[in-house]
Amino acid sequence: MSDAQQVTQDDIRQAYRKIGPYLRRTPVVDIDIGGGPVTLKLEQLQCSGSFKARGAFTNLLLRDIPPAGVAAASGGNHGAALAYAAHRLAISAKIFVPTVSSPAKMTRIRDLGADLVVGGDRYADALEAAERWIAVSGALGVHAYDQRETIMGQGTLALELAAQTQAVDTVLAAVGGGGLLAGIAAWFGGTVRVIGVEPEQCATLYEARAAGQPVDVRIDGIGADALGARRIGELVFPITQAYVQDVVLVTDDAIRQAQRTLWQAARIAAEPAASVGIAALLTGGYKPAPGERVAVVISGANMDPAQLGG
Repeated sequence: MSDAQQVTQDDIRQAYRKIGPYLRRTPVVDIDIGGGPVTLKLEQLQCSGSFKARGAFTNLLLRDIPPAGVAAASGGNHGAALAYAAHRLAISAKIFVPTVSSPAKMTRIRDLGADLVVGGDRYADALEAAERWIAVSGALGVHAYDQRETIMGQGTLALELAAQTQAVDTVLAAVGGGGLLAGIAAWFGGTVRVIGVEPEQCATLYEARAAGQPVDVRIDGIGADALGARRIGELVFPITQAYVQDVVLVTDDAIRQAQRTLWQAARIAAEPAASVGIAALLTGGYKPAPGERVAVVISGANMDPAQLGG
């Protein structure tokens, strides 16, 4: 089996059978945006407010949980999802987040009963702290993106999308550490064009593709809390190399405009990281061909509602 085939459609179906009872089957909606019709997968309506619940439940239901419970580093959404899944399954959870995480995400993690530890400026700092805790406590580490079960779980979004829509030509999805994009790409396996979208200041996959391998990048800007992985996942990278056609970069200003457009045009609440696919369409970073059927994943909405504007 090649590195790109470490997560298969059968793996994703297995995950879906396990996690289905704990998830929402999030809806799709068709809107006109960026000059043409686009299908939106509204994953911000998922349990815990983002797609991350899929990977969290897959880890907790397919792996052996030790008495010490689970632990993870997160920019916020993975932490909230793991806290939610652990609460539902009566498992103790300790979540490490950096100071850049939004207060809304920190509050959500605490409200779900997890032990929250805040420290360090970026996700990489939280990851180091989580790994130290895992080593001394015996807790099960649940990686936000670079874990086979995590990728399997995120791939269930594509399984649903394929069942909910007539044939889609292209799917645009945000990239942080790459678990969502890899899961989508693994499900479609090259039968659908998959495009990753990143903020210019969080160009993790873009830089890895330029280098031919995962590399450390500088993280900054509006996407740093949710898309702030310093390095694309080692498991993620070969899947994206095999099945992701391109990676598009968008500016912070374009992301803010996309977030406002989603709210003003369709009353869809999306955090900045979830708006990057729309930003790519609005700016022409990705230009669909005439008649091309495009789907965009709206991946989460854990944010301060004041960000939405009027």
